[in-house]
Amino acid sequence: MASINVRIEADTKRDAETLFNELGFTMSAAINVFLKQAIREKGIPFEITLNTPNETTIRAIEQGQKISKDKKKGFTDIKSLRKALDV
Repeated sequence: MASINVRIEADTKRDAETLFNELGFTMSAAINVFLKQAIREKGIPFEITLNTPNETTIRAIEQGQKISKDKKKGFTDIKSLRKALDV
């Protein structure tokens, strides 16, 4: 066996450990799976993109966050939401 040392942000490590534990993996096992898949595919085993939301999506997200915090603008049931949306 060989060892590698990787420096990552503490939040990233914590979130990854939580996810991998839920999947039944240790961090070491998950990294081994990634490396073996990369070798098998002869590249990164997933698409790497700049998945940045456009301005319209950013505004919609911000508006949704504001609405979710404002009790006056929220909806308590689907019927009132549909009426507001006119659907």
